[in-house]
Amino acid sequence: MRNFLKKLLMATGGILGTLLIAVVAFTSLSPQLGGTPTKADKAAYLKSGHYDAQEDKFVNLIPTREMTGGSMPSVMWKFLFHKSPQAAPPAPLPQQPLDSLAITRKTPEMVRVTWFGHSASLIEIAGQNILLDPMLSVKMGPVSWATPKRYNPSLAIRPEQLPPIAAVLISHDHYDHLDYATIRKIKDKVGHFYVPLGIGPHLLAWGVPAARITEMNWGDSATIPGLVLRCTPSRHFSGRGLTNRNSTLWCSWVMQAPAKRVFYTGDGGYGPHFAAIGRQYGPFDLALVECGQYNESWAEIHMKPEQSVQAARDVRAAVMLPVHWGAFTESLHAWNEPVTRATAEAARLGQPITTPHLGEPVTLGTELPQQRWW
Repeated sequence: MRNFLKKLLMATGGILGTLLIAVVAFTSLSPQLGGTPTKADKAAYLKSGHYDAQEDKFVNLIPTREMTGGSMPSVMWKFLFHKSPQAAPPAPLPQQPLDSLAITRKTPEMVRVTWFGHSASLIEIAGQNILLDPMLSVKMGPVSWATPKRYNPSLAIRPEQLPPIAAVLISHDHYDHLDYATIRKIKDKVGHFYVPLGIGPHLLAWGVPAARITEMNWGDSATIPGLVLRCTPSRHFSGRGLTNRNSTLWCSWVMQAPAKRVFYTGDGGYGPHFAAIGRQYGPFDLALVECGQYNESWAEIHMKPEQSVQAARDVRAAVMLPVHWGAFTESLHAWNEPVTRATAEAARLGQPITTPHLGEPVTLGTELPQQRWW
């Protein structure tokens, strides 16, 4: 019996080992992994003030742990066997198809935001189309059977239907924010890609010309007609493979027109950077704030809903739009818990909040969507 168990364990270990090698080999060869920075790139990163030469990685403004109590195996065990029974909705979420022609009907004074689920959003401001973290695919990453499944089998608009985009803003290089398939489909209709340091090699590997990529450090700004784009801090981490953790920077974004200002948090934990951004660049007419996919073990790299509302208040946002939910299950909580808790906290603190359906445009200066549709 002992010999049988020994052989069984050896056989199981061999199968798992072979599978692991196959997955590593596949992901390493997959174009989704992106590009690799050169020595010259890394030399430039050293000048950013946010790159640790000894550790060969980017760092946060304040000490930040990716895991706060509990190990990754224990988190994965809970994810597999102790998720909320309502971790995913029972059916596709209500969605409003986006009329691509309607996007072209705007005035320079109008600010209109359309959220597609998770963090992907279209910002129409100063007469320009700005696309945030365009993850517009149903499947995620190089091994889609091992990654979360999108709740809806399609999105409010296909990447091919989008009108010309003046700028794409990327917050960091995780698969749920920087999507290979979407970039490949939209790259020829995008005027320019503005990304944190280190993400340029990914875009270059995917066929985006270097002349249409600007890598930015925290505090850098760029100008397009009628609009200033500012790369601002966040408190997070990065990496698309097994060996490139924190090899690229992460950020939040300020979009500043003469009369209107919009802020996007990107991903990240709560911290003093929000108040600093509010003092320097606020107040904001609208803030798209990460709200969802939190976990006790990720307390310093993702915000709980109550912290998300406080972040909106810190940056002095007139209106908060919660994002980073409504598309994928990436944590243990119920799929609609983030927005339920955020709306309750916003009501308690008197923070105006808008909760549109997927694909439902939010136009500032008009009645804001506030249905509790979830």
